[in-house]
Amino acid sequence: MSFEKDYNLYPDVEKRPDWEEYCKELWVEVRQSIEEGLDIGKYKDLIYAVHALENNQHKAELAEVIWNIIKTAEIKEGYKYNEPSDLEGIKALRKPYEFKSEYPKDKEALREKISGAWYGRICGCLLGKPVEGMKYNELKPFLEETGNAPMHRYIMNTDVTDQVAAKYKFKLKGRCYPDNIDCAPWDDDTNYTVLAQILINQYGRDFTPYDVSRLWLARQPKDSYCTAERIAIRNFIEGYLPPVSAVYKNPYREWIGAQIRGDYFGYINPGNPELAAEMAWRDASISHIKNGIYGEMFASAMIACAAVTDNIKDIIYGGLAQIPATSRLYEQVVRLIDRFDEGVTQEECFADIHAVWNDMSGHDWCHTISNALIVVAALLYGNGDYGKSICMAVETGFDTDCNGATVGSIIGMRNGENGIDEYWKAPTHGILDTTIFGASKSEISKMVENTMPHIPEVK
Repeated sequence: MSFEKDYNLYPDVEKRPDWEEYCKELWVEVRQSIEEGLDIGKYKDLIYAVHALENNQHKAELAEVIWNIIKTAEIKEGYKYNEPSDLEGIKALRKPYEFKSEYPKDKEALREKISGAWYGRICGCLLGKPVEGMKYNELKPFLEETGNAPMHRYIMNTDVTDQVAAKYKFKLKGRCYPDNIDCAPWDDDTNYTVLAQILINQYGRDFTPYDVSRLWLARQPKDSYCTAERIAIRNFIEGYLPPVSAVYKNPYREWIGAQIRGDYFGYINPGNPELAAEMAWRDASISHIKNGIYGEMFASAMIACAAVTDNIKDIIYGGLAQIPATSRLYEQVVRLIDRFDEGVTQEECFADIHAVWNDMSGHDWCHTISNALIVVAALLYGNGDYGKSICMAVETGFDTDCNGATVGSIIGMRNGENGIDEYWKAPTHGILDTTIFGASKSEISKMVENTMPHIPEVK
């Protein structure tokens, strides 16, 4: 018997998921590399040509060559952004922002805010979950046809009649709707919030990126991870540790995955956006670089700010103060705020996001910046109203459950649980399901109570 003769000793490239096979996503690598300023222009046509080949071992071997080109590429001369991924480099490029803050007056007031943040995230996620992946050219007419435009309520299973469903390419049947569930269903957007609580329980507030990587391997099945997170899991298994795990054959390194993971670090650092952002960096750096990291730091810091101020701009600028002012994310968020101040309408603002970012492209649809802009716009135009804000975050498309969850978390923290109408909470029945081993169907009230000991006493 000869192994070489009797067996094909190569992985089956065709059957491996796209998220785990670098050669299948080379078009993303081109977009990502050019956007972060890597000088790969002369290789662009070559990379696209390899991407177009049949998915087999030969293509995978050619992709290995391309990876070697990418990993040694320098930033092209004249690139206008300075975007470090290390924490000290990030801190050195921040632009300070001071605002008037008021810490919750007592433990019960703080618990009310923490509960609002948990419910805000869970319900915002549930609002966007049924249409996650539905492109705007179908989402808009679907909402109009079902009497939900402007969006003001959950999408229901009863909205999706056979006649309605037949009109759209997006599969609307068989999804999780508030009227066909008995608890908040599992979702990666909420899994990570629960997982972060487990992280602090197990490793404490001084956890390291390595600790996060070990927890990921121990507590969730592989299929619970997406895009950059799936790559990171693959890399952990193959022995690549943080921060290498974030870059090795990872074309999704600035996608939204980290931005949805940082909420808990905001929950346990009310009024301390700097520490919330630092914890977010420790988490994000295992799977992302540059703006992918900044997205999580930004979201975490905004939540920490929302615990101590009602002013929406202070929340946003307080978050921005924790990321490099020399980054693409910072530049585009400030541009959006400036346009808001100039009187640009809600419709014009969201149309501008669609004009710059094409939701028909997976890269644009799932990028940190495009979705962060939707979050910021929903915060500004929602003006502190929970239902209005999460509906804005969802109705414009892109990553609907992620954006609904992040906006919900921020406004939920700002307003407290009493600021969330019972309508939004009712479908959860007070329970959140997860795919985390040992943490399925958890009571939301218990997760709120378990959060409180993780918050330092205010001196």
